[in-house]
Amino acid sequence: MTKNSSLDINELREQVKDKYKEVATTPDGEFHFHTGRVVAARCGYKEEEYDSLPDNAVESFAGVANPFALRDVQTGETVVDLGSGAGFDCFVAAKKVGPEGRVIGIDMTDEMLDKAQATANEMEMDQVEFKKGFIEELPFKDSEVDVVISNGVINLSPEKHKTFEEIYRVLKPGGYLQFADIANSKPAPQAAVDDIDLWTA
Repeated sequence: MTKNSSLDINELREQVKDKYKEVATTPDGEFHFHTGRVVAARCGYKEEEYDSLPDNAVESFAGVANPFALRDVQTGETVVDLGSGAGFDCFVAAKKVGPEGRVIGIDMTDEMLDKAQATANEMEMDQVEFKKGFIEELPFKDSEVDVVISNGVINLSPEKHKTFEEIYRVLKPGGYLQFADIANSKPAPQAAVDDIDLWTA
């Protein structure tokens, strides 16, 4: 985003929250993106990675690809999921890191956080927790985590430079960033950047 942008960041965040509140509460609604088990299969997740998960863990999934295809997270690692939504990628990661590891989902939408935490409690995944926050302001100390993952969320941040600064701040030396996202091959016109409706549509 340019210095002279007229985009209202708080208004954008509210619109994004409203959209993903809908995905949390009415996952079978009509959206401009796919959700649930169908999209998990299309994104290349192994059937065994999501088949054993309860519907609440999968139905609101709206990712764009599979960040674990870049590298499998390892037993005992600490993983942070940026924009964790209803927790799908957190639950996949939790099975990989095991009870010795830790998975923390960060999201700004209360309905997604409530749904994710309820599912973690239902599955008795004590190594998973969810925190409210913005991906541009991560609630972690420097060099605290082994892996940062994200799936179709960084594109929604109007302050991507801050997001990447935070990612590198919280990663341990030699840590991993594994993300899947939507990118433009050419710069977007400023009028499009400043149009909040285009960010969520």
